[in-house]
Amino acid sequence: MPKQKKQPRDHQKMQQQLASSKETCWERWSEATIKEAFTFAEGYKEFLNKAKTEREGVEEGIKVAEDNGFVDVEKKKEIKPGDKIYFSHRGKSLIFARVGEKGLEKGTKMVMSHIDSPHLDLKVSPLYEEENIAFLKTHYYGGIKKYQWPTIALSLHGKVYLKDGKEVDINIGEKEGDPVFMITDLLPHLDRAGGPGSTISSREVEGEHLNMVAGSIPVKLNKKEKMEERVKLAILEYLYDHYGMVEEDLSSAELQAVPSEKPRDLGFDRSMMSAYGHDDRICCYSSLQALLHSKEAERTQICIWVDREEIGSEGSTSAQSIFIERFLSLLNEKMTGQRSSISDIYKVFSQSTGISADVTGALDPDYKDVHEPRNAPRMHYGIAVEKYTGAKGKLATSEASGEFLRDLRNVFGKDKNILYQLGGGLGKIDQGGGGTIAKFMANRDIDIVDMGTPLFNMHAPLEIASKGDLYSAYLGYRRFLEE
Repeated sequence: MPKQKKQPRDHQKMQQQLASSKETCWERWSEATIKEAFTFAEGYKEFLNKAKTEREGVEEGIKVAEDNGFVDVEKKKEIKPGDKIYFSHRGKSLIFARVGEKGLEKGTKMVMSHIDSPHLDLKVSPLYEEENIAFLKTHYYGGIKKYQWPTIALSLHGKVYLKDGKEVDINIGEKEGDPVFMITDLLPHLDRAGGPGSTISSREVEGEHLNMVAGSIPVKLNKKEKMEERVKLAILEYLYDHYGMVEEDLSSAELQAVPSEKPRDLGFDRSMMSAYGHDDRICCYSSLQALLHSKEAERTQICIWVDREEIGSEGSTSAQSIFIERFLSLLNEKMTGQRSSISDIYKVFSQSTGISADVTGALDPDYKDVHEPRNAPRMHYGIAVEKYTGAKGKLATSEASGEFLRDLRNVFGKDKNILYQLGGGLGKIDQGGGGTIAKFMANRDIDIVDMGTPLFNMHAPLEIASKGDLYSAYLGYRRFLEE
């Protein structure tokens, strides 16, 4: 057979496509779309103000869901297509779902993110006194640079479980007029490695140095009383008077120290946001909003918020927990009226597709040497689609299939307002690397890819995100759920 002639290449069109792929969202979008992005960011900042811990995030997520017609799955006797339900697990993980026309028969569309962020937990026995000052000892949670946490204002959030069965909510440092807490640091005059005149710090901040100042006024005693640690005693009196707590109750408390700074617009043009907890609440918020505003589809649409990602997804509320299987089993039983076998649930997983919605590091112009620029995501260029994660020789990696990436490209290509950037890894091969919940969902036989918002200052007390990338994530997650 004669060879078919190849169509001549349209070099001008190719050049236009190349130029288009290098546009930021601010260059691509109309003024109306930019306004939508800025409005969307205001709702996100409100969410961050109310959700500085995973428990607070779950509580706020339930409020938003119920305001939009979602019902606790435990309260439903039967479930039918079109129903909107949620499932709260131990107060730290949350699943939202809109049941599709085909039920679970054709699998599901899942967008999964994590609601926990790096913070400081109080130790089991945290309160002590030294040099007439009371301190609270902490244990850092997740990957942090320890030197970033001293000298910033911290607030205290969480629950205390009293011996008598009562539960006490703690939130100190957020309201105007609240006291805050702080970790001290050494003055530069006394922190010189090379002696007088040196500008190099001689000391590294260690985990055991992350102790928060908690008070300094000693309890008043009469002349006959003699007692040591009077400042500590005064703090214990305060805790008892205000919360009904005794010192031993601190051992059954879940208290976290987090930055008290509120989300703020960043830059003259307000195009970015400075906030604690962008990782990964920016994906939690955008994925939930995507579900709320997406059209009903044939396949069941699911949004999952998990806990414990920052420490390897270990524990009963993490992505490795079987609570996800339990939810699908419960959902299937209430739809079919029959008990679900584990093979039924595995079949649902095998026919499902998913997005692991988690942030990634943006190419920072001041630190280009640790990035591989051809594959690094950039700020303002849209949601980052990472084919694989892991480290070095793709250790502990999850890698999306080429077929799935092709399908996503076709889906996103239908909406010119969805900006996305393709890449893989986190930094240079032998220097960077990281992972998230994708690998644990892939182990369930779900076709999945990592996709999230690029950040500056990732894992710092205050991180930086683009309002454009936030809105691109929302548009991308929504389109994925609908198609």
